[in-house]
Amino acid sequence: MIETFKSRVINVFQKYSLPRWLVLFIDIAVVYFAFLLAYILRFNFEFTAYEIPLSFRQAFLVLAVYTLFMLIFKSYSGMIRHTTLKDTYKIIFSSLSALAVLFIITLLSRHYNWKPFYNIPLSILVIHFGAVTVFLFFFRVFVKMFYEFATALPRDRRNVLIYGSGDMGIVVKRVIEGDTKSHYQLKGFIDDDRKLQGKKVDSYPVYSRQVLSKSFFEKEEIKAFIIAINNIAPARKKKVIESVIQFGCEILDTPSFDTWLNGKLDVTNLKKVKFEDLLGRDPIVLDLEIIEKGLQGKTILVTGSAGSIGSEISRQLTRFNTKQLVLVDQAETPSFYLGEELKNSCTGCDFKIIIGDVTREDVMEHVFEKYKPEIVFHAAAYKHVPIMETHPHEAFRVNVGGTKNLADLSVKYGVEKFVMISSDKAVNPTNVMGATKKVCELLVHAYSKRKEVKTQFITTRFGNVLGSNGSVIPLFNKQIQEGGPVTITHPEVTRFFMTIPEACQLVLEAGFIGNGGQIYVFDMGEPVKVLNVALNLIRLSGLEPNKDIMIKYTGLRPGEKLHEELFSGGEHQLPTHHPKISIAQIEENNFDVIRTKINSILKSLYKIQESKLIEEMKEIIPGYKNNLVKIEGD
Repeated sequence: MIETFKSRVINVFQKYSLPRWLVLFIDIAVVYFAFLLAYILRFNFEFTAYEIPLSFRQAFLVLAVYTLFMLIFKSYSGMIRHTTLKDTYKIIFSSLSALAVLFIITLLSRHYNWKPFYNIPLSILVIHFGAVTVFLFFFRVFVKMFYEFATALPRDRRNVLIYGSGDMGIVVKRVIEGDTKSHYQLKGFIDDDRKLQGKKVDSYPVYSRQVLSKSFFEKEEIKAFIIAINNIAPARKKKVIESVIQFGCEILDTPSFDTWLNGKLDVTNLKKVKFEDLLGRDPIVLDLEIIEKGLQGKTILVTGSAGSIGSEISRQLTRFNTKQLVLVDQAETPSFYLGEELKNSCTGCDFKIIIGDVTREDVMEHVFEKYKPEIVFHAAAYKHVPIMETHPHEAFRVNVGGTKNLADLSVKYGVEKFVMISSDKAVNPTNVMGATKKVCELLVHAYSKRKEVKTQFITTRFGNVLGSNGSVIPLFNKQIQEGGPVTITHPEVTRFFMTIPEACQLVLEAGFIGNGGQIYVFDMGEPVKVLNVALNLIRLSGLEPNKDIMIKYTGLRPGEKLHEELFSGGEHQLPTHHPKISIAQIEENNFDVIRTKINSILKSLYKIQESKLIEEMKEIIPGYKNNLVKIEGD
């Protein structure tokens, strides 16, 4: 019976709210009848002690004054069900203002002998002020309490802690309490401010982080933890997440104000924290002046522009005053979506979407001849190790052939700067993908050492980027959503990780801090165990590893390393002015020898056996080791 009543009331509250005119009408009715009540109370219910007709007429005067200040302070404008302290202040201010004006009118009427209509006993005005304030306040409190009672969902609400009891924490608290569908029940705040610890904020206790333990979470049945602090430092955020991640609760983050819908926070805006937050990296500080100077008024060509790295480079470039962006990719659908995104996000940006294959010399010649790019960011490449291991011809054709084609055209058309995206798999390569990237590094470096070449050739090298197409994070998240198992090649395998924006920001910086010939290597922090990545992603989903989601080991794939490297044994590491960028100094290469070798392989690429292709690459790359996987039927 009660549940049915609640259900009907919830539907009413969801569909309707008291209109402002009705709230104002109720308020002025309270003012009118409270004045008549004040007369009765003042004369102890002796109706013959005062003129009743006069009291009714004076009630209209009082009503007019109170209505004026209600309109000025808009005390009727808030949603009654969400009454706050601010709404109470409006009622008090409007009532006090009306009382002051009525006092003045009464005193003036006595001084100048105005009509009795204006001479209201001061005691009645005071009684009326008290009665009106109490009635209006309790009317709102009653509606708010009735709403909370009717919409309470005690059975399926999940207990939640909010980290941060400041302004943002209070906003999140009100959002949780005001949303009947949120299924969250606040248990308290966590705050690092010792002055607040042990006290209450909006009737909820404030704890220190020291109380966070397995027993505390079990005792209070905490199922969710919300971070609600503006501009929290990455290192601090990392520590907070690590302090609760092992307790099996859902960890949510409050987005920045600019992402709120119509300037209002909603429960649906609360998102699960990302694995990137566990890296705890400080924001990269860019030399915007040198980047702006290098890009201003230039036509920029980005290859692989619809891919993970290429698309982010394209987004980053829109921040600068370029002349035109020429975005080349062979993938039609991703290119379309990139074009739509840029069209909506940067209306003043001049860009062209070109569908084309970087290995087609005629296509790329047409692009260079038509648009005459001055700077080239070459991100087009095949990158998936297992697939390229079974397709070495394609890996060489696209990665090496595409790079050679772009480099030749850059020299021919006088491109100022050519920036190639390489990989940590090019260091002491053990797989086809890494080997092709190493060949590209050697080729680009050899180009940079030719005295007659004016183009500045630069290589950037970094490891795995979080969230890129086909990377481990989206794969693990998909496996978790499907209920597992999460598959890992080896319990000890480690990888370097960097976010896509981090990597692309450093690509831009590296592109303009040197004069060509450098291989820039990005500081990616300490290598991370892939097993720990999987464990943390499972825990961030509020699940328990090997209980809710199983972990399965599949063994290292062909060509896959246990640990990746950023520098090979024969390379010297040199610093730059940027703390996150170093230079890998490699031995000189004979341009004619390496280019002749590459041309020879490309000319007869599909006429040679895979084993022969691997041997050819080994001649270019000393130390390249590969156990080629045979394609069925080969």
